[in-house]
Amino acid sequence: MLNFKIVVATSLGLLVALSALAKDVVIDVRSEQEFQAGHVDGALNIPHTAIAQDILKTKVAKDDHVILYCQTGRRSGIALETLKGIGFSNAENYGGIDQAKRRLQKP
Repeated sequence: MLNFKIVVATSLGLLVALSALAKDVVIDVRSEQEFQAGHVDGALNIPHTAIAQDILKTKVAKDDHVILYCQTGRRSGIALETLKGIGFSNAENYGGIDQAKRRLQKP
């Protein structure tokens, strides 16, 4: 029984350590032109039509907290479903750019 407790405690410790390594990543899924016209500070630009291929070229981990936004929330919703389909477990649709800025409290 003692060995089981040690294994459980060690496993929980590893999970906590791994979750501490996960980071927030903000992704604007609009076109490059829309992104250039204005975006959330610090956001990456990966158009929703290329999200599955292009996110794999970045250093975004599948357990990172991925925050998606577009103009109205429609394209970020599509991108969210795509990311979930390829194993991104902590992705979230923040809706349109104005909603995302408010939720992130960024200019």
